[in-house]
Amino acid sequence: MSGDTAVVVYPPAPDGGRRVRFDGAFIGMAYTLVDIAEFLRLAGMEDVEAPDVEAAEWIEWRGGGPHAFPR
Repeated sequence: MSGDTAVVVYPPAPDGGRRVRFDGAFIGMAYTLVDIAEFLRLAGMEDVEAPDVEAAEWIEWRGGGPHAFPR
């Protein structure tokens, strides 16, 4: 992962979803780690899986870590 690339996951919305930004662009509303992995794959990061997202030091988690997806 390049140091120039930024992935930011924002605090949960009232419905539990979290906005995800990649290089400053909104790429989706995630409700699970699988959603984030899929958004990143669609944005060009091949071979990203949910465990990679969970352990990634290159993701900035705002308002809670990788398990903060309230229902």
